[in-house]
Amino acid sequence: MGETKMSILIKDTTREERERIVKESLGNLDGACDGCMAGLAEMYQDYIDGKKEIREINMEFNARYVSGNDGPERSGCSYAD
Repeated sequence: MGETKMSILIKDTTREERERIVKESLGNLDGACDGCMAGLAEMYQDYIDGKKEIREINMEFNARYVSGNDGPERSGCSYAD
């Protein structure tokens, strides 16, 4: 039972295959009530369009998450005064 793994690289897939890969990976996008899943799907649009590999998109997302650059600035606790 040796399974062969399908490549998800842009060079090895068609646009339609990339759309399917993203859709299957993210699950049911229509069932999200807070709208965050739609934003997640948009995050992978460059992969679907053949501009960036999934790995690149995930690395960029992780870099912003770890650095906190996109989050609000914390100015301190107003109760400590």
